[in-house]
Amino acid sequence: MTRTSRIVSAILVLVLVALTALAIALSHNSGPAPAQALPGDAVRMKAIVYRQYGSPDVLKVEEVAKPTPAHNELLIKVHAASVNPLEWHFMRGTPYVMRLQVGMGRPKFTRLGVDFSGTVEAIGKDVKLFKVGDAIFGAADGALAEYVTSTEVGLSLKPTNMTFQQSASVPIAGITALQGLRAGQVRPGQKILINGASGGVGTFAVQIAKSLGADVTGVCSTGNVEMVRSIGADRVIDYTKEDYTKGTQRYDLIFDTVGNHSLSEHLHVLNPHGIFVIVGGQSGDPWIGPLARFFNGYLISPFVSQKFVSFLADANKTDDLNTLRDLMQAGKLTPVIDRQYSLSEVPTAMRYLEKGHARGKVVISLE
Repeated sequence: MTRTSRIVSAILVLVLVALTALAIALSHNSGPAPAQALPGDAVRMKAIVYRQYGSPDVLKVEEVAKPTPAHNELLIKVHAASVNPLEWHFMRGTPYVMRLQVGMGRPKFTRLGVDFSGTVEAIGKDVKLFKVGDAIFGAADGALAEYVTSTEVGLSLKPTNMTFQQSASVPIAGITALQGLRAGQVRPGQKILINGASGGVGTFAVQIAKSLGADVTGVCSTGNVEMVRSIGADRVIDYTKEDYTKGTQRYDLIFDTVGNHSLSEHLHVLNPHGIFVIVGGQSGDPWIGPLARFFNGYLISPFVSQKFVSFLADANKTDDLNTLRDLMQAGKLTPVIDRQYSLSEVPTAMRYLEKGHARGKVVISLE
């Protein structure tokens, strides 16, 4: 990367910061979006709604109109859903740069949730892959509700050996793990380290990497060591007792979901042509959040032999969801569920998720 391109990239970040400053001003001057009155004859359902950014207290269970599928859509009765860091980013409207797309002063789309599993209740005339009564799982906007509509993209048949709750925990976290490992060009026999191996994405990454023939080291806290070992990790490092960045072991791939070490600290534990995959992680920057870490990787890569890869998962990759389904059906992938909550307990679930200590996934059961 040339000096000029680095300067241009820095200017773009500054422009984004300047633009999102407007979001702060607007959010201070805008109240919550008004509730929409339902027609008297509307069929109703319960859903999680948020009309302003803020803490989990902004999440409410409301009665909204039950959706009607378009000609290319399915209507699905939701049995279970799950929550991800994605949801609390939307809920809080942070990092502020995201408000340029999702709403400056208040959210444009007041429904929350993506991951779900359920039963097809009705289909549009152009739907070909599914039929009424099919048990399915996948990703759809507004999934924290009794019903959801979706096109066929991003949906798959539920594995017969998994519950609705297990299946609902998979889409975002599982696809992030799968696509992230592909970005890291994982191959059989490689030594891989997964930082954050006990989290939602991490528990999937450990199992998928093992299914691909990798030698896996997981990093987690003391209380999760045995769980991470039980899902297939060859070695487990307790980060409260050992700093892996100060060790002598080198890795072909480091898959980082936590971001509790600087990128430069990893250089001596990453093989000379190894790959570091930035999945997300901590950032105190309220403006661009984890994007700051992505930007740092972009700046470092031209000056070192290792490769720093940033990516955003695409939940609409149906083939990837089918791959995860097949791994579950074959017994090579089993979701780890920490806690289950009801729809009315979603604010409590979000408070727990925000603490950052969830062991696997947090699931919302609507059964």
